Amino acid sequence: IQADLKACAALGVYCSTVITAVTAQNTVGVQGVNILPEDFVAEQMKSVLSDMEVDVVKTGMLPSVGMVKVLLHSIKEYPVQALVVDPVMVATSGDVLAGSSVLPVFREELLPMADLVTPNLKEASYLLGGMHLESVADMRSAAKLIHDMGPRNVLVKGGDLPASMDAVDVFFDGENLYELGSKRINTRNTHGTGCTLASSIAAELAKGLPMLSAVKIAKRYVETALNYGKDMTIGRGPQGPFDHLLKLNVCRSVAPRAFSPSDLFLYAVTDSGMNEQWGRSITDAVKAAIEGGATIVQLREKNLETRDFIEAAKECVSICHSKGVPILINDRVDVALASVADGVHVGQSDMPVSLVRSLLGPEKIIGVSCKTQEQAQEAWINGADYIGSGGVFPTNTKANNKTIGLDGLKEVCFASKLPVVAIGGIGLSNAHSVMEINVPNLEGVAVVSALFNAECVSSATKQLHEILKQAVQTRK
Repeated sequence: IQADLKACAALGVYCSTVITAVTAQNTVGVQGVNILPEDFVAEQMKSVLSDMEVDVVKTGMLPSVGMVKVLLHSIKEYPVQALVVDPVMVATSGDVLAGSSVLPVFREELLPMADLVTPNLKEASYLLGGMHLESVADMRSAAKLIHDMGPRNVLVKGGDLPASMDAVDVFFDGENLYELGSKRINTRNTHGTGCTLASSIAAELAKGLPMLSAVKIAKRYVETALNYGKDMTIGRGPQGPFDHLLKLNVCRSVAPRAFSPSDLFLYAVTDSGMNEQWGRSITDAVKAAIEGGATIVQLREKNLETRDFIEAAKECVSICHSKGVPILINDRVDVALASVADGVHVGQSDMPVSLVRSLLGPEKIIGVSCKTQEQAQEAWINGADYIGSGGVFPTNTKANNKTIGLDGLKEVCFASKLPVVAIGGIGLSNAHSVMEINVPNLEGVAVVSALFNAECVSSATKQLHEILKQAVQTRK
């Protein structure tokens, strides 16, 4: 419960709790469990659900059949948007927290109601009657078998997988299997990781994120928190707590709202040379683009000194956030951190996405430029949030930029598991042709000259926004 509360606080959502059992436990292990009366748990559930307008419920320790029945009855009486089931039966330490009598009601009644179930290896084995899980291939099979029990999504956590270099979890949504890797942190401070991950997923779902995005962000948060608390020394046992909140300013540098693929619809990329040519400041250019309907802004400034760039970026961040528009910095992680921007966009020759993620933390937006299917697949693996694909057409804003054409864009979109924004030579005359190719994951276009080399940035943006809207309506 304490881990749940800390995780939700760190991720910016309000958390109410219902206590099912009180434990005596420390870094050594679990010394005792005192299960609360079922009627009192039911009373707690009613108190919370009837008053708090709950979006998501996450379950933890459900130590008796009656307790599971209480939960099921409460969820039916007070429906919520999502139910995340963390089947706390066997702790990472090996302690058994729920008896075998609970298994049938878990399998037959609770899991079919769950939007997500998050077993660790021991719990997955327990649910599957003792099935041995010793490899990622075993985890993939387990995820499918647990999905057959009724939950809409399954996340089998592989943090305890022997001889694994990375922490690999397997996510299955009933159609696609995803192997979600993260850096394995060498630390004893892992107490409460399962509770924290499940609550973090619930927190992101409450913000409105789709399931897979919520899982990815939650994994990044846990990885970041583990890393920051890896050297703490609390307790004498083998498994200490980890750092949920001490680095709150890093872990929770949250955008004004969660990133959505629809943010990529009209992606405005600034150009210092064009602003200079038209006698505009970078802030005036950004303000005009937002007034015209830009849905996300990237600052690509090559001529400013770092100190001046940071100050200008801070002003632009303020402008964008006042309108609820995300703002990214091109290439410069240092400027993104200093200005509290929402993320960065990097190219193939820039800092690797995995390193950018470790520096920015779990919730920042990271985009990466991709021309090939292989680059698109690597972007997904390394933790990017979206892909910028191009140049689609020839452009003067980037020297020696090889064009991929509409066919190349299609290939990247079909290969990508991430949302894609098309870039390169796109303007009023050809934006419609880009959007009407109607391929999966293509969410919008990124433009430079069409906006910032126009006499009136706001008018040009409005025109392009209308063209894109018409293209999308035609596509539907």
